[in-house]
Amino acid sequence: MSGTIHTATDQIKSTVPHPYHMVEPSFWPVCGAVSAMITFTGVILAAHFHIFSVLAIGVLCVAATMFVWWRDVIAESRTPGLHKLITQIGMRYGMALFISSEVMFFVSFFWNYFNYFFYPDKMGTAFAPVWPPQGVTTIDPFAIPLFNTMTLLLSGTTITWAHHALLEDNRRDLVRGLGITILLGLMFLCGQAWEYTHSPFPFYHGGIYASSFFIATGFHGLHVVIGTVFLTVCFFRARAGQFTPQRHFGFEAAAWYWHFVDVVWLFLFVCIYYLGRSAIVAG
Repeated sequence: MSGTIHTATDQIKSTVPHPYHMVEPSFWPVCGAVSAMITFTGVILAAHFHIFSVLAIGVLCVAATMFVWWRDVIAESRTPGLHKLITQIGMRYGMALFISSEVMFFVSFFWNYFNYFFYPDKMGTAFAPVWPPQGVTTIDPFAIPLFNTMTLLLSGTTITWAHHALLEDNRRDLVRGLGITILLGLMFLCGQAWEYTHSPFPFYHGGIYASSFFIATGFHGLHVVIGTVFLTVCFFRARAGQFTPQRHFGFEAAAWYWHFVDVVWLFLFVCIYYLGRSAIVAG
């Protein structure tokens, strides 16, 4: 009798779909890891030996992997019944943890910068222990950096506008807000490119200050590139009507990421641009 009851219970459980989404096996994560390895190898070869071919191949591989992988993710998100409520909650936790890991990247960069900011004698140079080092002319924080700051702050408001438009099922303003945010992101990248090409200290062999500056601001610039691509995908999805007020995690994740980029830049502007300039004036 008990065996019959257990058998009936098992049959009922088998007919009730579980609330979790089991991801199909994919080859793209392996491709992404290999592409990233090629890219960072190319960065090393370009920085030390001026060999750019490996870097170009790595960037193309990363772009191709992003295209096919995101294509599958978008198709999965549009399949009815796959992303149930508990799955959506899990994806939000995953995105929050991912952004937290990104925060720790920048914590390490700030830690390095302030290590020499407060203890310049650790540089071990023959000159007086000051930060920035003697002979380094820093970038004026109230020139291009201030323009970039205003640009990113404005982009934070336009992405929020787009989010509210989506919640109100206003697709016209959603597309407008996304489009303006993308343009502002491109403006920021243009400003940073101009700043790098006119930097008063060299990228190559510029010493520890140049290394600290370019690794922190350059890594942030890479995040702006990724965020802009992320928003561009959302822009075309919004035009195609793939987001609804109830189901729009792809857009929400992009908005979270963009706000993270905004906040990190504020810390970079204050700590590296402004405080670095103030240290020279005080000295």
